[in-house]
Amino acid sequence: MLEVQGLTKRFGGLVAVSDVSLTVPEGSITGLIGPNGAGKTTLFTLVSGFQTPSTGRVLFRGDDITGRTPESLAVLGIARTFQIVQPFAGLSVLENVAVGAYLRCPHRAEAMAHAEAVAGRVGLTDLGRPASSLTVAGRKRLELARALATGPRLLLLDEVLAGLNPSEIRDIIPVIRAIRETGVTILMIEHVMQAVMSLCEHVHVLANGRLIAAGTPAEVVGNPAVVEAYLGHGAAGRLQKGAAHG
Repeated sequence: MLEVQGLTKRFGGLVAVSDVSLTVPEGSITGLIGPNGAGKTTLFTLVSGFQTPSTGRVLFRGDDITGRTPESLAVLGIARTFQIVQPFAGLSVLENVAVGAYLRCPHRAEAMAHAEAVAGRVGLTDLGRPASSLTVAGRKRLELARALATGPRLLLLDEVLAGLNPSEIRDIIPVIRAIRETGVTILMIEHVMQAVMSLCEHVHVLANGRLIAAGTPAEVVGNPAVVEAYLGHGAAGRLQKGAAHG
C-alpha cells in the first residue's frame, strides 16, 4: 500500500532522514522503531505531506504522492496522529472527533453520527464533556478517533501509547488490532516494545536517519545493530558476554 523510495530530508547541514526505503503491505500493522532523534517522526511528516523530501519518492497504492499537501492526502485516505496531543479545548469530545468526520460527512447530523460511532470503537465515553478535561489516556484515544473519523485507508500512529501506564497500554492494544481488522493499514512509531511485539508483523528500525534493520519483531530485537543503536557502542557484545556467563 505504501512504498518509500530513497527518501532523504535535509535541514541545512543536518540530514534528518537519509536514503530510507521501506514498504507497508496493505492490511498490515507495521512498526517503525528507533532511539530518540532517529528520524521517525520526520519520516512521518514526509509521508503525510507536512514536509517535502529533499530527494526520494513516496508511493501510495501505486501513485506518486511526493510533495502532496496533507489535506489532499487525507482525501486520498492517509491520516496521522501526533506525538503531542492538542485537542480543540473549547469543543466537546464528540465535536473534536467530528472535526475529522467532516472530511467525508459534510452535513452536521451525519458527521456527528459518524463521530459518535468512531468514538465508541476506540472506547471514548461521556462525549459531551470538554476535551480539555480528558486524562492523558483519554486524549490519546481522542487523537486516534479524530484521525480514524476521516475514513483512512492508511493510518500513521505516532507514539499513540506514549505516556500510558501498563494497564492503559493493555487496554488500547486490542483497539488498534480491531482497527486493522476493519481494513485499515497501520504504520506505527512506537517505543513500547510490548505493543510492537504484540501488534506488528514487520518492523523497520531507524538510527541517525538511516534504516539499519528490518524484519519480524523477534528478528529486530535480537539484531546486534539494533542493540547498539539503543544501548550504545559495544552493547551487543556486552549482552552476549553476559548471556554466556549467566
